[in-house]
Amino acid sequence: MKFVSSSLLAAALLLSATFSSSRSALAQSAPAPSTTWTLDSNHTQSNFVVKHLTITNVRGAISNVKGTVVWDPRNPSKSSVEAVLDATTIDTQSAYRDKDLKGADWFNVEKYPTLTFKSTSVQRVGKGLKIAGTLSMAGVTRPVVLDATEPTAPQKGMQGGLVSALEAKTTVKRSEFNIGSKYPNAVVSDDIQITIDVEMDQK
Repeated sequence: MKFVSSSLLAAALLLSATFSSSRSALAQSAPAPSTTWTLDSNHTQSNFVVKHLTITNVRGAISNVKGTVVWDPRNPSKSSVEAVLDATTIDTQSAYRDKDLKGADWFNVEKYPTLTFKSTSVQRVGKGLKIAGTLSMAGVTRPVVLDATEPTAPQKGMQGGLVSALEAKTTVKRSEFNIGSKYPNAVVSDDIQITIDVEMDQK
């Protein structure tokens, strides 16, 4: 009888240890809860491409991008993105063209010095994300959808904190924002292809 009791006790202890170990493993493998990230302006940039005369790619960039990302890997629909881009930093590697783009016919940066994006929904689609939101540019606000990668797994950054990254792409029509309206599609394409490379620090 004493042997049976000892065996039952040993079995109970083994079962308890196994359950605790499994629960600990599940906790460690479960995705982290929602986290908040700040865009790193030094390593974040928005790049754009338009066609000139329907044949040549003209590329440019907008820097000094600031903003916040709230990321919930378990439920991306609870995530959000807000970003502000400094339109005065437009750079196409041509001082003459940059001055023109910053003028009243295009981005009119004296009156509208920033571009802003604010998400309205985030959905996981396959291995990526669909981030719907509103883009305000040159005084006009329109809905847009970004096709984005999920944020990379956090890693230790150069300053000791956690960093992550993502990439987002979209195409907008400049005619919908009244940008360069006097220039036909045959001169400058209506479509503007935009890519945003983001590096961000955990708050």
